Amino acid sequence: MDYRHLIVRRDGPVERLTLNRPDVRNAFNDALIAELAGWAARLTASDRPRVAILSGAGPAFCAGADLGWMSASLGASDADNRRDAEQMARMFAALDTLPIPLIGRIHGAALGGGCGLAAVCDIVVADADAVFGFTEVKLGLVPAVISPYALAKIGRSVARELFLTGARFSAARAREIGLVTAVVPADQLDSTVAAYVRELLGSGPEAITAIKRLMPAIWAETGPTLVATTAEATAIRRVSDEGQEGMRAFLEKRRAKWRQDWAARIPD
Repeated sequence: MDYRHLIVRRDGPVERLTLNRPDVRNAFNDALIAELAGWAARLTASDRPRVAILSGAGPAFCAGADLGWMSASLGASDADNRRDAEQMARMFAALDTLPIPLIGRIHGAALGGGCGLAAVCDIVVADADAVFGFTEVKLGLVPAVISPYALAKIGRSVARELFLTGARFSAARAREIGLVTAVVPADQLDSTVAAYVRELLGSGPEAITAIKRLMPAIWAETGPTLVATTAEATAIRRVSDEGQEGMRAFLEKRRAKWRQDWAARIPD
């Protein structure tokens, strides 16, 4: 796939994905949305990476929707506006359900849909000076397509405040409410991301994919259904080739095969 607004670079087991519209602070337009969705769809291939890192070129991570692009919606039909909204909703859903871990590397600002990107990342490392905000309401809009993922990260109580006020907040507050995993000085962003990558590469890749499928499946379950679902997931992994290899490697005090593949990248 050819990209105009993304930079995609493969580094062994890691794919580095950079939003590349720095002149508009990496704001979304229809082309960027399509490219992100296309990239996510491509990860179903057998040669997919083990980990993906999402960052932004230029002074900011992502400023939300491109107002120039959105201005076209003023004269668009209801059907056209619904189609655009559905495309964006599908993109966020595709990123949220990736079969591999997605790490967000955030600097500058993550506003509106940029906060949505943070919410669909499994791990988020932010510059201590980064600014966040669910700012849609300031334009008379709503953070609808990102709301399922933001609510899952920050909870209803905090969302009531931040969605309704549209107030900007610090990286420290983002960490406090669960939107961000780690907050570090700008010069430690890459080393902190690399530390998370090493941890992820040390884990069973099939187990990671299974966990990513399991978590949304059990969030709303209770009682007997929850017991059955989690017990089945445990039993399946115990008899899987990867699960058997991981347990044997532990007992034999050696690296598991998935760690041997990238031993140089995973320090003991």
